[in-house]
Amino acid sequence: MPTSLLVLALSAFAIGTTEFVIMGLLPEVAGDLSVTIPAAGWLVSGYAFSVAIGAPIMALLTARLPRKTALLMLMGIFILGNLLCAVAANYGLLMLARIITALCHGAFFGIGSVVAASLVPANRKASAVALMFTGLTLANVLGVPAGTALGQIAGWRSPFWAVTLIGVLALIGLWSVLPRKHDEEAVDMRKEVAALRNGPLWLALATTVLFSAAVFALFTYVAPLLGEVTQVSPRGITWSLVLIGLGLTLGNILGGRLADWRLGTTLAGVFATMAVVSTVLSWTSASLIPAEITLFIWAAAAFAAVPALQVNVVRVGGAAPNLVATLNIGAFNVGNAIGAWVGGSVINHGLGLTRVPLAGAVLSVLALIAVMIAFSGKPNQTQPVLD
Repeated sequence: MPTSLLVLALSAFAIGTTEFVIMGLLPEVAGDLSVTIPAAGWLVSGYAFSVAIGAPIMALLTARLPRKTALLMLMGIFILGNLLCAVAANYGLLMLARIITALCHGAFFGIGSVVAASLVPANRKASAVALMFTGLTLANVLGVPAGTALGQIAGWRSPFWAVTLIGVLALIGLWSVLPRKHDEEAVDMRKEVAALRNGPLWLALATTVLFSAAVFALFTYVAPLLGEVTQVSPRGITWSLVLIGLGLTLGNILGGRLADWRLGTTLAGVFATMAVVSTVLSWTSASLIPAEITLFIWAAAAFAAVPALQVNVVRVGGAAPNLVATLNIGAFNVGNAIGAWVGGSVINHGLGLTRVPLAGAVLSVLALIAVMIAFSGKPNQTQPVLD
């Protein structure tokens, strides 16, 4: 794999860390800025909504730029946003800084995944995208716990200073090692917009939304599930999240290789596995060891779909790879919000935490149905059109 992919993975690590690290520092942020915990929580939601809304906007604004130039500009916005987070004097400025940071998120992952796939032969495109997204999974395994610990020791602003530094290193790396051919590539905006009239594209995006909703219906409430049902201590929950993060990383790597082999089969297998494992978790959550094993398998299965879903949208929207790949990142975030709402509705209706995994299973089945429709009559279609 080219060195450029490692730089893209480093960029993904920085972006993933800055998105999620604040979740572990909400009490510190709320106390320092004199707001409530729920108000501080909107810093997480505000980021996600900004990704979903900003992704297509930034994709269109950067459409006429060469891809390398677009990535450098987006990383510059990311650095500026984190710097503003680190120096924000009040809640309003911090929210604005989070919104600015989020603007680069969807477009960077969208354009970056297209660039990653273009750096390798046709039979390794999904693996290349998976390597880039490994940075995102490592952000959950290493970046978020380390950033949380740093914030608790040196103040909640310190992780944003650290991520700003990582962003600068990523910017230098992108400028130095990304092949020059991406300096020469520009995108026809009319073709990008025209691609949105493609029906199969919207089915592919809907599949991503359903997948992400299935994941976050459970993932959003995995800590209370472990704490109240499995009776895991707060420290034990931290280690459980690390275990889940390892599963996500393993699944991301394996998923890229499987998608290179057979894209539709991989997606169908992942969603079927998620449905079964989520259902099993509703029973195994009562015991520690079975619950941990089930969650690890679930995490590995879930993230095996991420690189496959990214190449899936470009498979049907290859005429506008930048825009459709970016829209898919927005679809992930829309699914995140829907999944959290579905899981919360299960709890609010008094069905109990053990029924939350079942909600994820139902959404996984819906994603499976969408894949079966999309790939019906095309059993051997494995490679997307990426250039």
